[in-house]
Amino acid sequence: MASAASEPSDSGTPGQRKIIHVDMDAFYASVEQRDDPPLRGLPVAVGGAGVRGVVAAASYEARVFGVRSAMASAKAVRLCPDLVFRPPRFEVYRAVSRQIRAIFADYTALIEPLSLDEAYLDVTQDLRGIGSATRIATLIRQRIAADTGLTASAGVSYNKFLAKLASDQNKPDGLCVIRPGEGAAFVACLPVRRFHGVGPRGAAKMAALGIVTGADLAARDMAFLRANFGAQADYLYLAARGIDLRGVEANQRRKSLGGERTFDRDISGGAALREALSAIIGIVWADIAKHAAQGRTLTLKLRLADFSPRSHARSLPRPIGAREEFAALAGQLLDDVLPLPQPVRLMGLTLSRLSTPDVPQVAEPPADIAGQLALF
Repeated sequence: MASAASEPSDSGTPGQRKIIHVDMDAFYASVEQRDDPPLRGLPVAVGGAGVRGVVAAASYEARVFGVRSAMASAKAVRLCPDLVFRPPRFEVYRAVSRQIRAIFADYTALIEPLSLDEAYLDVTQDLRGIGSATRIATLIRQRIAADTGLTASAGVSYNKFLAKLASDQNKPDGLCVIRPGEGAAFVACLPVRRFHGVGPRGAAKMAALGIVTGADLAARDMAFLRANFGAQADYLYLAARGIDLRGVEANQRRKSLGGERTFDRDISGGAALREALSAIIGIVWADIAKHAAQGRTLTLKLRLADFSPRSHARSLPRPIGAREEFAALAGQLLDDVLPLPQPVRLMGLTLSRLSTPDVPQVAEPPADIAGQLALF
C-alpha cells in the first residue's frame, strides 16, 4: 500500500510515468496567517464577511468547525462564531504562486497548474537527474517551506489520478507515495466521494446503488456504469482500477469556469429561481476567486422540466471585476428569460473569455476504453 516516509527506489518500469501532485495547505488562509502572525492558531476565513459573502478559503483551525470553501459566510459564522475574516489579496497569492512554480521549474519543464495553489509535475525525466520522484517531492516541499514559509502536501505516483488522491492522503504537510502495482488496491479502500468529479449528489446516487468504495465500483461492469452514469462511465471504470493515461499538459489554459446545479424538485417562479441563482453565484464566484480568474462573458444555462435547454449570455467590453458585478449581471440574465414556459430542473453559470494566465485547462479522461487497456 501507499507509504509516506522513506526514500525508496521508484524508477518503475520502462515507459512508466513519474507524476507528482503538489497541493499547498489552506493556501490563501495560510498566507494570511504567515503575514499576520497573531492570526496563527486562530480560525481564519478568506472571503467576504457580509450577508452575501462567500468563503474562498478556510484555515485548518476553521475547518475543524466545518467551515469550507464556497460556503456562505453567514453559515460559516454560525458554525464558528470566532471566525476571523480577511479579504482576499490575490496579488499576494499570485506572487507566492510564482515563487512556487519557479521551484517546480528547477526540476521539470512539464508543469500543469490546476490553480494558484496546486499543480501536476511529470518528473519522469527530471532536469537534475535525481531519478527518484519521491526524493524530488521531498526537496520541493522543503524548498517551499524555506522560501515561502508555507507548507505543501505532495502525492507521488505513476499517473495523475493516483497522484492527486495521494496528495490529499496525509494533509497537511504530508507526503504519500503510491508505487507501481499499488494503485488498484489503494483505490479499492477509498470512499468514492474521494474520486475527483464525484460530488455529494453523485456519491449519494452511488450509495443508493450499493457503491460506497472503490472496490464496490470496480465490481460493476461497463454496461451497468453506462446505464447509470452515462458519459462519466468510462472515467469511473478506469478510476476504480487505478488507471489514468492522461499526460501532464504544460501550458494548457481553460477557456471557461462555471458550475451548475440539478434540483431535487423542479422549481418555478421568479423568487424561487432567484434564490437558486444566488446559491449558484456563491459557488461559482468562489471558484473564480480561487483561480483569480477574470472573464468578459457570462452565460446562464437552464434545463427545463421537459429537458429542453435554454441559455442566455452577455459580454462586457472589459473583464468582470467584482462579485457584485458578477451577481448583478447573472440576475439580469435571469430576468431576461423570465417568465419561462416550464419549471426548471437545472441551472448553471459559466464565465468565459478568460484573460488570466493562472487558469489551466484540465484535460478530460480519454474515452477509448479498449485502446487504453491495451496500452496500459
